[in-house]
Amino acid sequence: MAFVCSATWTAQPGKEDVVRDALVELAPASRNEPGCQTYIVHQDPEQPSVFKIFEVYDDEAAFKTHGTYPHFEEHALGKAIPVLANRERALTTVLDF
Repeated sequence: MAFVCSATWTAQPGKEDVVRDALVELAPASRNEPGCQTYIVHQDPEQPSVFKIFEVYDDEAAFKTHGTYPHFEEHALGKAIPVLANRERALTTVLDF
């Protein structure tokens, strides 16, 4: 079954551009990972500091591997995450009926 991560990243005041720029680099690289089905980033127009990330992977192993790639380390761990005020995520699996 597919594995889903729905994340909300909230940038510190004045750091929205840093987070947006990091996600602009991270998203296409993540979409090219083996096992990544979907990687979509949204920015809330009414709260520009809030970014939503919707990720779908073939399985939990592919999701866990996502966090080990150089592009994740550079853009997420190295740039965006250090300037977040808050980071939340929900991990679920897709029901296949």
